[in-house]
Amino acid sequence: MTVAMTEPLLLPRAGGVLEPYAPGEPRAFPASGTPPRSRVALAAAHVVADPLGEPGAVDWEATLAFRRHLWAHGLGVAEAMDTAQRGMGLGWDVARELIRRSAADAGGRLAAGAGTDHVTATRLAEVRAAYEEQCEFVEGTGAQAIVMASRALAAIARGPDDYREVYGVILGGLERPAILHWLGDMFDPALRGYWGADDLDEASEVFLEIVAANAEKVDGVKVSLLDDAREVALRRRLPEGVRLYTGDDFNYPALIAGDAIGYSDALLGVFDPIAPAAAAALHALDAGDREAYDAILAPTVPLARTLFEPPTFNYKTGIVFLAFLNGHQDHFRMVGGMESARSIVHLADLFVLADRAGLLRDPALAVGRMRHVLALAGIA
Repeated sequence: MTVAMTEPLLLPRAGGVLEPYAPGEPRAFPASGTPPRSRVALAAAHVVADPLGEPGAVDWEATLAFRRHLWAHGLGVAEAMDTAQRGMGLGWDVARELIRRSAADAGGRLAAGAGTDHVTATRLAEVRAAYEEQCEFVEGTGAQAIVMASRALAAIARGPDDYREVYGVILGGLERPAILHWLGDMFDPALRGYWGADDLDEASEVFLEIVAANAEKVDGVKVSLLDDAREVALRRRLPEGVRLYTGDDFNYPALIAGDAIGYSDALLGVFDPIAPAAAAALHALDAGDREAYDAILAPTVPLARTLFEPPTFNYKTGIVFLAFLNGHQDHFRMVGGMESARSIVHLADLFVLADRAGLLRDPALAVGRMRHVLALAGIA
């Protein structure tokens, strides 16, 4: 069943043509507020810019309201990560306030990114000190620390031993086990060669050595390489009790469902726009209903693959666009002007794919907002 419209919605498509499109009815994904039992699931959440503020200013109420939406669906929140434009418009001063406010408002599990982005480090000692400062702040709010990959460390490190030294010190000083994040260079080109090796097989060995040497301080590892076979291989070699939090926004359904040997938990940017569906699917998995799990998540995969298509680091634009279509914010503006990072054809594709996944919760509102975006692009 499609939604009635007084005028056809004409969407730009590949090849420079306009095609009429009528969205269907949304799927019902009630918010239970209950976290899934069989998997740990966190959504890396975006921030809502303040369109009347200075560059980098955040609309705190709209930003926190979105986190309440995620908690209402039973998902945890991964705060101040790359989905929140950390390192792409969101500096540490604002990220620190974001973490503080989210911790004070937390209605569910909260983990938050700790890195080195508040200093210009030229020595390993400065990298260690920067990590320690941010980790101490995050843990002081009551949030779990996510030890993020450091651009400074990638630039300074002379080889694997420097990574072993820095991570050994940082993890050893934590109050409770953290999540260790391996972010691939498709998400951040400045992280190429992380763990001291360009070859991913060599980097994997260093990564696993660091985890094994500090296993008591590692709750889990978030792997964002968009390589499902490598993730499964890493998962099978982790020390007992250390979780693999998938960051694979292409292959998450199968990785979370797992196999006879094991499964991945989730810490995903794509869970921001598909939160209602993700939560419903995980509850179906709790009930042992793999068929329902697959049926819910399958139509979200084309949406995810389009959101995260190259250049992958611009995926935040699509995530904020979908939040705008769904009424989670009143404008399509982003910190740092990143709303211009994707083409109007890309945004139109996202509109269609979100509709096919049943994720436009008020199609009439979404159509009106899509018309506004089209008009700004010169499409009447």
